Amino acid sequence: MSLRSVTTPDEIIELFQERGHSEYGGEDVTQLQHALLAAHLAEQSNASAELIVAALLHDFGHLLHELPDDAPDNGIDDFHEDAGEKALAKIFPAAVTEPIMLHVQAKRFLCTTEKSYFAKLSEASITSLNLQGGTMSEEELTKFKSYPYWRDALRLRIWDDLAKDPEQKTPALAHYLGYLEEASL
Repeated sequence: MSLRSVTTPDEIIELFQERGHSEYGGEDVTQLQHALLAAHLAEQSNASAELIVAALLHDFGHLLHELPDDAPDNGIDDFHEDAGEKALAKIFPAAVTEPIMLHVQAKRFLCTTEKSYFAKLSEASITSLNLQGGTMSEEELTKFKSYPYWRDALRLRIWDDLAKDPEQKTPALAHYLGYLEEASL
């Protein structure tokens, strides 16, 4: 699977404008709407610029490949968290990229540690959970908590889960350019 690369915040904005209108994995929002909703929730929570950017870009890896929107329904995990982290590490510090890398693991963590969490997942999120390894073993839980930004990844995961309402109003993508520039290396 070949991946696109980005080297500046402006190229991130361009890629969202070019590819962000694709379906967000079986949900009622587009990739761009989902990103804006997550970033808006982070901003409303008074998160740091780095965590707002992580919320905006947590699924950026989906925009970097050419797989179809329904890849998870066909049993394909695109490893978007790894692709996004790898592409964005050239531009942003670990405070941005590590929560992105961990947001899938955060879902697995929450499904393992909070019994009520699984019931809150959408059908599409349950499908991807199964592709991503399901619940965590004790060893995986310990490893997850060894990362410096694991708590930020949990916050990001909650915003990710809530960012699926197509009627919710958010600022435009241009609003987040300042955060992208502030958080960049």
